[in-house]
Order: sequence, then structure tokens, then C-alpha cells
Amino acid sequence: MTDDVLFETRGKAGIITLNRPQALNALTHDMVRAISVQLDDWEHNPAVERILLRGAGEKAFCAGGDIRQVYESGEALGRTGNPEQTRFFGDEYILNARIHAFAKPWISLIDGIVMGGGVGLSVHGSHRVGTEKTLFAMPETGIGFFPDVGGSYFLPRLTSGIGLYCALSAARLKQADALYAGVLTHTVPSAAIAALTDALAAAEDVEAVLAAHAVDPGPAPLAAHKSEVEHIFTQPTLAAVMAALEAATGDFAEGARKAIATKSPTSVALSFEQLKRGASLAFNACMRMEYRIVSEILKHHDFYEGVRAVLIDKDNAPRWTPDRLELVDSAALGAYFEEPAGGDLPLA
Repeated sequence: MTDDVLFETRGKAGIITLNRPQALNALTHDMVRAISVQLDDWEHNPAVERILLRGAGEKAFCAGGDIRQVYESGEALGRTGNPEQTRFFGDEYILNARIHAFAKPWISLIDGIVMGGGVGLSVHGSHRVGTEKTLFAMPETGIGFFPDVGGSYFLPRLTSGIGLYCALSAARLKQADALYAGVLTHTVPSAAIAALTDALAAAEDVEAVLAAHAVDPGPAPLAAHKSEVEHIFTQPTLAAVMAALEAATGDFAEGARKAIATKSPTSVALSFEQLKRGASLAFNACMRMEYRIVSEILKHHDFYEGVRAVLIDKDNAPRWTPDRLELVDSAALGAYFEEPAGGDLPLA
């Protein structure tokens, strides 16, 4: 076990605390394995009626997976998609599927940043409780990656068009927007989290406790752009999305255009195809698809270049290959959806 994730039982609850505040609670392979082992007990323990998931520190619930570790492993192993790299993602994706199918309430107390791997630990559970400190994003296209951890399942099922908008642009949603989009199920004040934790651990009725602590986060800024988001980000092809975005006027469209222009063109094209397929797939089929994608993407330039630019050298000046969306070979994207040499993710 690792001190990077802590477990306790309190009242009727099993409480998981992500405990790497110095790293914004970024998820490591050891943390994934530790949570999985603990669930082997709690899932079948009648004294544990619900799971509470939270993050240590003042800033983050969980800012994602430990991508730097994956980058360093890939550089050492020659960018081959070695099983040493894909094993982390395989175990993480199996944990995501387990959370999605978990029979007991899974309540995430999202009091801070939630991105990438942190989204995978929370959004598939039954209750996602956010505070005024909540900041949601799937920023993967900015590092030459893709919105994984079940993004192919939950993003297309958000309020019309918002999922694709978030996937392509890495848009950040605060509390009200996250509730409006469907990322959150409840909103509470940050100051109430400690009392809410105690109440959820003790109470018979989870829903009643959440209702008693809930607050109105106010109007969602994104709701003012509902028709725009829907018109642009529900187009049937990526070319049509980009054409609609180019034709749109106003600050929202301009911001989205500028954001997407900075992302890996390959990742943008890949993410569109991923979400298009995921919209009609069952959850476990989405996770198998994502495992295929990650097994391929770890062999290619843009992931390593994106991590270099954002996390290693921090110059924020990635040199994508190709560097324009129109140069992405759509036929070559098929390789990302083929069964990897080591086999598919072992999910029923």
C-alpha cells in the first residue's frame, strides 16, 4: 500500500482520500492498485454502505494521472507503447469500469481542480458534489493525448454539444457550468465539506443529506451560449464542426477557435472520432476502445512533444506533427482503433 492514498471506515462509509497535495493529488499506478485492492473488501462488506472520495489539500481533488511518469517511461523505452506504460492505463481503465458498475453509492467530494484521471475516479460514480472551488477540464488535446478515463462514454452524454466542446478545446468549467453540463450532480459550499462528510458517513438517507447541504450556484455562463454550442459541436463531421466554428461570431466562438488552434491536430481529429464512436457504445466497450487508442498514441510524436512543452520544459510551445488539422491523415487514424499487439483490455 502507499501513503499517497488513505483509507478509513467511518459510520456507514468507506472513505478514500487522495493524498498527494503537493502534486495536486495526481494519480499514480500505485494509487490505482491500492484503491482496487481496498474495493475488494468494501464492495462486499455489508458494514460499508457507500464510498466517499475526496482529495487532500486546498487546491485539488485530483488534477489527473501522473503523465510525467508515463512520459519518462516512454522516453526510456523508445516510444514503443511498451506494456510497462500501457499497464498503468489498463489498470486505471478497469478501475473506471468498476466505479461505473459499483452497486453502492459512490460520492465524490470535488473541492478543487478535477481533471483527467480525477474525472475518471468521480464522474462515473452515482454522486458528484462540487464546490465554488471546483474546476473541471479534460485538457488532453493540449498534450497530444486524448480524453480518456471514460471520456468517450460520458462526454457525448453531457448537455448537447458541451462534451465535444470540452474535448476539443480543453475548456474549463467552474461550479455552475459543471452542474449545468451534467458533470456535477450537486453543489455545496466548500466550507460545508467537513460537515457534509460526517453527515454522509452517518446518515441513513444520502439524498436527504445532500439536499440539506445543497446551494444554488447561480446561472451557468455556458447556458447563455446553449444554441451556439449545440449548433457548432453537434455537427456530423469534424470538418463541419470547424466550418460552423469559423462562421460563428462573438467572443465564445473566437475563444473556442483560438483554443482548438493550439491543440495537437492529430489529437483533435482523434478525439472527435473517439466521441463519435463512444456515443453509441456501452461503457466497457468505450474502455476497450480507449485502451486501443492509448496503446497506439504512446508510440507517436505528439504525446511526447506535448508533455515536453507543458510539463518538462514548460515553454508552452509544442511543435505538432502535422501542425495543421487539414494535414491529418484521416485514414491513418484507423490504427488507433485496432486491437493492440498485446490484446484488448480484459473487460467483459
